[in-house]
Amino acid sequence: MPTGLTRDAGWQIGVSRTLPHPPSVVWDFISGPEGLALWLGSDTELTPERGAPYRTAAGVTGEVRGYRPADRIRVTHGTTTLQVAMAPAAHGARTMLRFHQEHLASAEERERRREHWQQVMDEVEAALDRP
Repeated sequence: MPTGLTRDAGWQIGVSRTLPHPPSVVWDFISGPEGLALWLGSDTELTPERGAPYRTAAGVTGEVRGYRPADRIRVTHGTTTLQVAMAPAAHGARTMLRFHQEHLASAEERERRREHWQQVMDEVEAALDRP
């Protein structure tokens, strides 16, 4: 099977980075309004309960599939499934942040989403590094 193609989830992509911030700081940002706007879409509000619907300013709809505070958020996003997850690194002084998207349409979409998630990660890191 080609890289990124799975039997169960179709085409998928994951992008992760270890950030020099403690998990509580990363979680508060990524689950708050500014962070949600970066990874999910502007003007998006999530109700932290399974099955809760949402809609982005761009018109993408989905529902919450999982929400574990300080751990992960999993949502449907159009025809795909999107997850942001985090884990403490280096004795809790740093945090590994990961974006994962599955059920993508093709290898080409997978590559476009890789570039997108790397850009989002850059924006998250820049926002967290602001004083």
